[in-house]
Amino acid sequence: MKKDNVVQIKSYVFAIKIVKNYQFLHEQKKEFVLSKQLLQSGTSIGANIEEAIGGQSSKDFYAKLTIAYKEARETHYWNRLLKDTNYLSEEQAENLLKDADELLRIIGSIQRTVHNS
Repeated sequence: MKKDNVVQIKSYVFAIKIVKNYQFLHEQKKEFVLSKQLLQSGTSIGANIEEAIGGQSSKDFYAKLTIAYKEARETHYWNRLLKDTNYLSEEQAENLLKDADELLRIIGSIQRTVHNS
């Protein structure tokens, strides 16, 4: 991983937080369905960022970024739902929501830059 690739680093750190929250939800709260959705979408963001970085063309790069953006939106949804159904505390959810918002802003900015060039 390059040291200066902010979105790559942040999406990886976010995926780690998602995995830890999934483990908490699964083991402590005995929640198996929503937590799986959170795990899948939250870890997919970084995976699609990695695929974008390795893209074969600028179209491929943009397409993978678009998927990463959609996965970040979905993750934001599952976090809100888990918070509002009291599976995640306000603090747990707000931490993840803040990170998801940051990823959405970064990915959106990259998309606009690529699209306008």
